[in-house]
Amino acid sequence: MISQLKYLAKFVLGLDRAERNLTVFPDDTFVVSYPKSGNTWTRFLIANLAYPKEKVDFTTINRLIADPALASKRFLKSLPRPRILKSHEPFDPRYKHVVFIVRDPRDVALSEYHFEVKRKHVDEATPIDHYVSRFVGGETGPYGSWGENVGSWVAARQNNPRFLLLRYEDMLEAPERELAKVAIFLGFEPDPQRLAHAVDESSADRMRKLEQAQADHWSATKNTRKDIPFVRAAKSGGWKTGMPPSSVALIESAWAPLMTLLGYKLSARSPDETSVPGWARVEARTG
Repeated sequence: MISQLKYLAKFVLGLDRAERNLTVFPDDTFVVSYPKSGNTWTRFLIANLAYPKEKVDFTTINRLIADPALASKRFLKSLPRPRILKSHEPFDPRYKHVVFIVRDPRDVALSEYHFEVKRKHVDEATPIDHYVSRFVGGETGPYGSWGENVGSWVAARQNNPRFLLLRYEDMLEAPERELAKVAIFLGFEPDPQRLAHAVDESSADRMRKLEQAQADHWSATKNTRKDIPFVRAAKSGGWKTGMPPSSVALIESAWAPLMTLLGYKLSARSPDETSVPGWARVEARTG
């Protein structure tokens, strides 16, 4: 009874977590991705770009680019507009202006596995192939499978001028080039010095140092194992040595058309051309 009254009081005061019930404003921008696809790094990049006078670290990032899954309705409504918000949700028609980050699902699965071990949700003795089978089945989190989540956004918003799709791998290769796209999308002048500063302030080395100093003060790393870093290699292709061929084949067989569309080369098998929808083959060749 007491707990129900406490929740009711929070609800009335707007202190309950917004989650999917947040109020969306027409000038909101959402930084969206499936978990472990580079969302945190992208938030740092955008925060350092958009708020150059702010201190951007793990103690401020949830204020600068807030997460409705963690923030209260009152807090979100108090933020100055236009807001930039984070999301891992599948397609939501209310989100009109979206920066969407995709990452090779083979690396996503590997990164998610290590993060779940860090969070003590998965025993480190658990074979990764067991985890990957659950990952493909959409059983490792509340946001559906990678294919369902990413596919929902790509199918609904591809080629929409208010939808900017970035590949994590391209961001690693040329961060200033990709951040310039974000700057233009947000209405900022893509000044080279400003871009370089944002990239430098968001480097993996700097984020690792911040994590070491602030891990107990950030929602994602508080109460997790400190011997396993949140900011890991910050590279692509780790699945080639960190994942058994059977797991690679399982991921590729599940999402070959979508992976092909997004430019991710298949390795475990090359699907027959007729098994890939025509729209995917055309986009893969011309994208």
